[in-house]
Amino acid sequence: MKVATWNVNSLKARINRVVDWLSLNQVDILLIQETKLKQDAFYSDRFADIGYNSAHFGQGQWNGVAVISRHEITDVKFGLQGETYDEARAISALVGGLRVFSLYIPNGRSLDNDHYRYKLEFLDRLADEVRAQMAIDEPFLLGGDFNVAPSPVDVYDESAFEGMTHVSLDERRRIAALSELGLSDLYRATNPDETVFTWWDYRNGAFHKNQGMRIDLLLGNQPILKSLSSVVVDRDERKGSGKEERPSDHAPLIATFEL
Repeated sequence: MKVATWNVNSLKARINRVVDWLSLNQVDILLIQETKLKQDAFYSDRFADIGYNSAHFGQGQWNGVAVISRHEITDVKFGLQGETYDEARAISALVGGLRVFSLYIPNGRSLDNDHYRYKLEFLDRLADEVRAQMAIDEPFLLGGDFNVAPSPVDVYDESAFEGMTHVSLDERRRIAALSELGLSDLYRATNPDETVFTWWDYRNGAFHKNQGMRIDLLLGNQPILKSLSSVVVDRDERKGSGKEERPSDHAPLIATFEL
């Protein structure tokens, strides 16, 4: 089974790329972030045409998360437990006995911005959600754009981000807290020493210079970790590759499980 997460940075702008990518890679579950679509504007029919079911939590021109699957999607839930913010940043569902979450963590903007406090609060709510899931004792997986580079090795140059979001101690502590609750960073579980990025700025040739960050994560509990085979970043999908639609600034992250 293959599970991928991908911040597409507007599904309207990149629907053809996403459909082509799914058709080529045949992943079983795709977790999407930043659809930037209203609920009734989602491309359910386009996905159905290539054999995928879908569930979407939309908000219009901002945010938006979705679960796309070749298997039946049930028990869809919007948001997180105890969340008080009305933003489309979390959706979860059951797919073949596996609970999956598609998450778009707030950016934070700057350390002195209210949005940064919102980000920390959101990560605290996520930890509460993880505790609740642990009590259920079923396999589950978190995937999405966490907008946090978990460690210095996940940034091309730590000094370039000094005093900024994505690398602050408070953010990293909250990602580490998820591990302390029993989740594993699936990329690091299979690639403990490798430096790889999932996001590159559009500006200043950052992608070609490989000046990126690893901020898109797949986190799983022990039952799912036991079946993990490999995790890779599809860096090629970040390239222009001659397609009509400009690529997202994020690359898909793909985990393969022996289930």
